[in-house]
Amino acid sequence: MRIEFTLNGRRRRVDVEPNQLLLNLLRDELGLTGAKYGCGIGVCGACTVLLDGEPVLSCLILAVEVDGKTVETVEGLGEGGGLDPVQEAFIETGAIQCGFCTPGFIMAAKALLKENPEPTEREIREYLKGNLCRCTGYVNIVKAVKLAAERAKHLT
Repeated sequence: MRIEFTLNGRRRRVDVEPNQLLLNLLRDELGLTGAKYGCGIGVCGACTVLLDGEPVLSCLILAVEVDGKTVETVEGLGEGGGLDPVQEAFIETGAIQCGFCTPGFIMAAKALLKENPEPTEREIREYLKGNLCRCTGYVNIVKAVKLAAERAKHLT
């Protein structure tokens, strides 16, 4: 079946199978490999993307469900080839470690900061609890989100 949606600011029209997952469409057909296949059952957050601005697990969303909607992946962040402030903060604080979970954390952090521009550490940890990292104790990830929030506050 043919679907049409906006992907990272660009209108896309693609043919999908009725049972095709959004994650597989993004990775296998559209070449956007930022969202990762981690658990396949929606508990690790490695496949997090934004659907109409809300974080979703692309391993649990059928591609047909995005028809007429907007999808944003980590590849769509930043402008003019530069990095998004959240991406920069993750790099600067060393929150990237192996990098496997990083795109999912970044997309979830983007959604958090849109919803709550000045989150406390507790709010950050609560919001990101659906994203798992096996490399860190989450300290630098929380620092990255706090840094991005602080910088955004100074831009407004």
